[in-house]
Amino acid sequence: MQEINITGEKYGRLLVVNKTNTRDKFGRKLYLCRCECGNEIFLPSSPLRRKNTQSCGCLFKEKLINRITTHKKSQTLTYRVWQDIKDRCLNPKHHSYKNYGGRGIKLQKSWLKFENFLKDMGKKPYGLSIDRFNNNKGYYKKNCQWATKHTQSRNRRNNVLITFNGKTQCLSDWAKEINISQPGLWARLYIYKFPLEKALSKKRYG
Repeated sequence: MQEINITGEKYGRLLVVNKTNTRDKFGRKLYLCRCECGNEIFLPSSPLRRKNTQSCGCLFKEKLINRITTHKKSQTLTYRVWQDIKDRCLNPKHHSYKNYGGRGIKLQKSWLKFENFLKDMGKKPYGLSIDRFNNNKGYYKKNCQWATKHTQSRNRRNNVLITFNGKTQCLSDWAKEINISQPGLWARLYIYKFPLEKALSKKRYG
């Protein structure tokens, strides 16, 4: 039976350049094949035509690397932040789960992949950590920022947020704005029951 000449054919990444007079240990004629990566190898026709061989070996190496890591950033601080967020929201065994996933704090679906989190939030800046604008809502792009500890302390869910004339601030910031102590403003609001307009006035009451 005459062997089919496959010179000029392409199989996966391999282009068959020409047929040689060399044979393998099974007596099969070998073809010179050029891979898309530039390497050249000698192969018989059978594994090519059966699609058992698709490259010089580079395709297997690429798939192996991609299986090990798809982003090559698993040792970065940004990756660790993402992993911690994911664990707090999804892993009931995590020590902070009760304060996050346990109370309904969810992770944006696309952020289940680190690449999407990195695309939306960027690399973790030095000295900053992930923070949510509204601590009663989940981790998603519009509710998250990289922030200092000072900013985060103002966003804690046990902080008292006060809205007056379209402006929302925590109690400590309002106290600073009207030049009064935090206990003093607290007393105005929750002991003396002043209306907001009076409580947030810079006027002093004896």
